[in-house]
Amino acid sequence: MMRIKALIAAGLALWLAGCAASGPAPSRYTLPADAGGDPPRIAGAGATHRLVVGQPRLARFLDVDGLVLQLDDITLNEANHHQWAEPLGLQLERGLRTRLAARLPDTRVMQADADSRRDTAPTLRLEVDRFHGRVDGRAVAGGQWQLRDAGGDLLAMAPFAVEVALAEDGYPALVRALGRGWDRVADEIAAEIKRLR
Repeated sequence: MMRIKALIAAGLALWLAGCAASGPAPSRYTLPADAGGDPPRIAGAGATHRLVVGQPRLARFLDVDGLVLQLDDITLNEANHHQWAEPLGLQLERGLRTRLAARLPDTRVMQADADSRRDTAPTLRLEVDRFHGRVDGRAVAGGQWQLRDAGGDLLAMAPFAVEVALAEDGYPALVRALGRGWDRVADEIAAEIKRLR
């Protein structure tokens, strides 16, 4: 009987130690919707133009669960308790499709999939090498985009670099500022696509 009580006490102690060590659950964030105003009207099958948007390729330090903060010119820190609710690449792709659909109402903006590879629509590809916060209170987004025709030939290519000041301190403000930065990236890409037509 004494041995059973000792085992129960040991098990209870281990359980309590595990509870104490677990800490609070991380906060999880999604990019906000386009701050540009009206929700997009999705162009249907009769749209004048079509555009396929591929999932962005992220720099390795961005392809992580935690939000990234640049501490100085060479030091980056991934947050442990402030994380993306889903992979950042998926959020950036979905957000860009929605934003471009709003800015290009005569264009059916599609996700890259097996069917789109057989499509004759041009494809937008992005490489994102900056999408993080800085300790000076700014959110930065940077990289390069390419527009290629169905045969893979380059139609247009340009770098993008956007900085947005945080409205206040904290990770929620950082996520909102990153969303506004992604709005501006979509503005630049949509303007160039219109110019090419």
